[in-house]
Amino acid sequence: MRDKRVERLVLTAVMIGLTTVATMVITIPVVGTQGFVNFGDVVIFVTSILFGPHVGLLAGGLGSSLGDILLGYAHWAPYTLVIKGLEGLVAGWLSYRMFSGGGIKCIRGVLGLIAASFVMIAGYYVGGGILFGFTVSLLSIPQNAFQVLLSAAIAIPLALALSKVKMDILK
Repeated sequence: MRDKRVERLVLTAVMIGLTTVATMVITIPVVGTQGFVNFGDVVIFVTSILFGPHVGLLAGGLGSSLGDILLGYAHWAPYTLVIKGLEGLVAGWLSYRMFSGGGIKCIRGVLGLIAASFVMIAGYYVGGGILFGFTVSLLSIPQNAFQVLLSAAIAIPLALALSKVKMDILK
């Protein structure tokens, strides 16, 4: 007999860990805001598409903020916890199972990733504004836009491929 709650807990923990690793593996520093561009959003988007808003929220918030702390960007961790958590939540609300149900659901899923991207860009603009001033924080907008657009472009085909793999946990 399998306990679905335990499976979900383990899945969530694994996705938090993968988000942390993806956040840390390739980092491109952004000088003005003392932040960095990374690929954690790929995992957040894939997680949200395949496993829904709750797992996306936890993987995004906890995984990304843990990456910030471990990389020495602890001053960003509280902002990242909220921003990336909301990004995963919004992506999951609108993009969950975007490949089942035809074209309309897929379009809604892409729009969900776009909405989640705006949450991230706006969130880091406000967070950077609080930390360093809103004029300096303007520097983060192009880098964050690049990061989420590239992440979505990678996450959509990756999630599509993974959605075709028979995994009991996806049910």
